[in-house]
Amino acid sequence: MTVKNKIAFGIATFFGSGLAPLAPGTIGSLATIPLAFVLAYYFGIYGIAIGCVVCFIIGTWAISIVLKTSKHDPSFVVIDEVVGQLLTFLPLADELQYNAHATILYLLGFMLFRLFDITKPQPAKWADKKVRNAWGVMLDDVFAGIYAAVILYVINLWIYA
Repeated sequence: MTVKNKIAFGIATFFGSGLAPLAPGTIGSLATIPLAFVLAYYFGIYGIAIGCVVCFIIGTWAISIVLKTSKHDPSFVVIDEVVGQLLTFLPLADELQYNAHATILYLLGFMLFRLFDITKPQPAKWADKKVRNAWGVMLDDVFAGIYAAVILYVINLWIYA
């Protein structure tokens, strides 16, 4: 395996979290929470936004390398879950920075993202089934993250506003 392939594999598996024997997508999403916490705590919405963009760009590159030797959307690729999970927290990043109920928001955001990632409502299902490249691997999780972000935002307004 070349150095480029090793780097791509490390990024695609989010530094090995995708190699979990059970539920690698869930483990990858869970492994994202500390990253989301650090980005939100120190940099607020800008940290989460930049984290999303960087992970999307680098992740798409890494997935394209991995797909050369693997089937479409292999379970060990979880960088797409990282992007979707970060997107879930984007609208509430500043809330997560200094709020007493941040732990509840992280938990709800995690559960909502997993729900939408597993059920794949449209257009996530379309992206997963029809876009057969690195973009398709990423896009279904981006859509799931957007759905989760909207619901989490509404729940936060409803309960805490």
